[in-house]
Amino acid sequence: MSQQEKPAFLHHFDPLEDPRIDRKKLYPLDEILLTILCGSICGAQSWRDFVIFGEEKQDFLHQFLPYENGIPSKNTFSRVLSSLSPVQFKACFVEWVRSFQTALGDIVAIDGTTLRKSFDKATEQSAIHMVSAFSAGAKLVLGQEKVQEKSNEIKAIPKLLNILALEGATVTIDAMGTQKSIAKKIREKKADYVLALKGNHSTLHDDIRLFFSTEIGDKSSPYVIEKFEECDKGHGGLEKRTCYVSDHLSWLDAREDWSGLKTIAMIESEVIKGDKITCERRYFISSLGADPKKIATAVRSHWAIENSLHWVLDVTMNEDNLK
Repeated sequence: MSQQEKPAFLHHFDPLEDPRIDRKKLYPLDEILLTILCGSICGAQSWRDFVIFGEEKQDFLHQFLPYENGIPSKNTFSRVLSSLSPVQFKACFVEWVRSFQTALGDIVAIDGTTLRKSFDKATEQSAIHMVSAFSAGAKLVLGQEKVQEKSNEIKAIPKLLNILALEGATVTIDAMGTQKSIAKKIREKKADYVLALKGNHSTLHDDIRLFFSTEIGDKSSPYVIEKFEECDKGHGGLEKRTCYVSDHLSWLDAREDWSGLKTIAMIESEVIKGDKITCERRYFISSLGADPKKIATAVRSHWAIENSLHWVLDVTMNEDNLK
């Protein structure tokens, strides 16, 4: 099959070496990869699932590749995939994902999670901690980076950013990743950021908290504060979220330390359940303009990585039980 006729997905895997000797290549590598890709999209999770999918969807698969010898057995799927170079496969996969990242123009949430049962006391193997980049709109993992032992997310996040095409996107990260070097890296990738603040930057956090608590509601204040409100009803209660944003930062001593910093934000969440009212305030810095709706959407979309990725990997894919 010519390069022009080959499915676009497979072009990115051309550099992937097939370690099998020629007489063992009864089932071409591109046919195995295409079956696994399509099967995974349709919910296949085991080698047997890929065999069933391939046999049921041969008419569909034949539109792209010949499959002259039919669908491989589950042992062939397992043997071939386990023999591939993980480094080469990751490089090819990253290039494939990067080819359509720029078209997403999306909110990219970056967060880490630990595979709970990956710890092995017998071999003293630490639990595996992965940092993922997740397209909140497309519900798509754009890349992952393993946190090395005796390291942390702060060192893994820049490595992850290096492999992503982020131009035009907005990157959201929780307080762990709120670092000057990470903000600079995001801006170098021609993307914007919305970064959470907590105690790891206590002075900046306290300055912004004091600003909003002093200026909100003060009609004589020289600072303009934009506001956006939204309400949700669910889980037996009513939640009202208000996003306050200001781009008047002349008073902020740290503004020059953060690459591209344009705005500060506070999100106030008020939850009413029966007679009980709870209120929480969270603070953020951003390279976006003073658009409270856009910043509120970015902050809320960040939690898509918890609900649409970590939860799915744990509950649906049973990831926490994998060793």
